[in-house]
Amino acid sequence: MTILSKEEDARRPTIDLTGPEGNAYVLLAYANRWGRQLGKNTAAIHEEMTSGDYENLVAVFDREFGDYCDLLR
Repeated sequence: MTILSKEEDARRPTIDLTGPEGNAYVLLAYANRWGRQLGKNTAAIHEEMTSGDYENLVAVFDREFGDYCDLLR
């Protein structure tokens, strides 16, 4: 058993965009799961995320979920 300090316990999820988690499909899955948990309109978010290129997808994801996770480039 490991006991974490309050600072370690309060860390936000981190997504490395250069690794497998940075895949567009993985980001869409996170958006769907977190959007439902937060009561957001997941269909509208999905539509906006897929309406452009990868940079658009990341920008929309960051706008919608940047308060809840950190993105690494």
